[in-house]
Amino acid sequence: MADLIVKRSLRLMGNRFEISAVSGDELWANQRIDQAVGEIQRIEQLLSTFREDSQTQLINNHAGIRPVAVDYEVYALIERSIRISELTQGAFDITYGSIDKSLWNFDLNMQSLPTAEVAKNMVRLINYKNIVLDAEHFSVFLKEEGMRIGFGGIGKGYAAEMAKKIMQENGVKGGVVNASGDLTAWGKQPDGSEWTIGIADPDSKNKPFSYLKISDMAVATSGNYEKFILIDGKKYSHTINPKTGLPVTGIKSVTIISPNAELSDALATPVTVLGVTVGLDLINQMKNIACIIVDDHNRLFSSKNIKIS
Repeated sequence: MADLIVKRSLRLMGNRFEISAVSGDELWANQRIDQAVGEIQRIEQLLSTFREDSQTQLINNHAGIRPVAVDYEVYALIERSIRISELTQGAFDITYGSIDKSLWNFDLNMQSLPTAEVAKNMVRLINYKNIVLDAEHFSVFLKEEGMRIGFGGIGKGYAAEMAKKIMQENGVKGGVVNASGDLTAWGKQPDGSEWTIGIADPDSKNKPFSYLKISDMAVATSGNYEKFILIDGKKYSHTINPKTGLPVTGIKSVTIISPNAELSDALATPVTVLGVTVGLDLINQMKNIACIIVDDHNRLFSSKNIKIS
């Protein structure tokens, strides 16, 4: 039978996932997608901050009290997260979880920004350097009471990458795992061509402003078109600067292209926080990673190693 693309959309980790597999056998492809879904659900159980029994919540509940032993997988993800924090001078920080949800709920009732003083007080617990790792026992300790970690900036990309891995291990030669804009693609389409990925237009999220052809690559976009608030006619992104506690302004969207969805996901937010100049400078120093930025004035910027049409 001729190959076709078998697709499924569903809600996982609080986001819309779309999983595609290339195969000539629809039933077989659906079984492989089932395995990918099972893997994402397994990861959600480890990383969710909405489940009291997750390992992440156990770490948070024991902040300032004692270290918590976790699976090596969770330990390693935290270790990689800290490396990205170091690389981005703290613009990426998984301890952002301590920001009070009432301060930043991004609902329509929000009429004004918190004062700089209130915001600064909220971020005093955000400091990746206060995560203590013990490599012998795979334990994690948050030094300060009230500290919280969360994987909102890296978890979807990690889950997409792991779902892809399980599909590849079970014989899927081509496919895409799209975790609400953080996606990883491998192999080719049934006609032998690469996958075509649309880069969302920040002003109209259903209409791409550009397309990329990719294979064995991952793309993540962080933009204020998904979640934002309007105060006095000005748009504020849902991306918070961990140093000030205030929303980032100046950039509408950042798209990162790299070989790995976890890395693309993790770099999109800090580039937004760092701004166009510093963000591009960071990406230009990294191998096999490209970046496209759209600023508030709809100007397009890209890293040196990519040509955007």
